[in-house]
Amino acid sequence: MPMLRIRLTGSDDTARAVINLLSSVEGIEHVEEIDDLMPHMDDADSSSAGLSDVAGPKMHEIEVEVGNPSTGRKVREAVEALAFDLDAVVEFETEEEG
Repeated sequence: MPMLRIRLTGSDDTARAVINLLSSVEGIEHVEEIDDLMPHMDDADSSSAGLSDVAGPKMHEIEVEVGNPSTGRKVREAVEALAFDLDAVVEFETEEEG
């Protein structure tokens, strides 16, 4: 099964909306949000620590197992449209097995 990874920059609510959308698309085998494995280098002693302009939208990574390339195209189109409506940014990475 092809694996589609979606990197979403937006709020937790936006990520939930995208995951809910993906769960409703026919032909999707599996949807899962992957934890952020990168350590964040926040320095408590920094002069900018805790300032509002430092805190921005979060990065979410979502893995989607699609049944075929046609479903993958449907997923891309649906997620792009929703992200546009929610003012989020999305990136797609496709991983073919085999």
